[in-house]
Amino acid sequence: MTGVIHPSLNFSSDHTAAMDPTSLIAAFVGAQTGMIELAVAARLAQMNADQGAAVTQLVDAAQQSIDPLANLAAGIGTNLNVSA
Repeated sequence: MTGVIHPSLNFSSDHTAAMDPTSLIAAFVGAQTGMIELAVAARLAQMNADQGAAVTQLVDAAQQSIDPLANLAAGIGTNLNVSA
């Protein structure tokens, strides 16, 4: 053996490595699946960002409706009769 590292790595000019069609199909399907997963992940990230913005708007609205009540005198509303 002259300069051969491993017998399976000895490619002569008449021996070429053939690409298996099944391997090509599996690689293509795997790539397509990866692209779909990335699209779904991007959509979920966008939905989470939209939900975060909606929560922020809700908290801001609640804060604006509570702010006028901060100026009321102490004890207002503590003796409320709800039995009627």
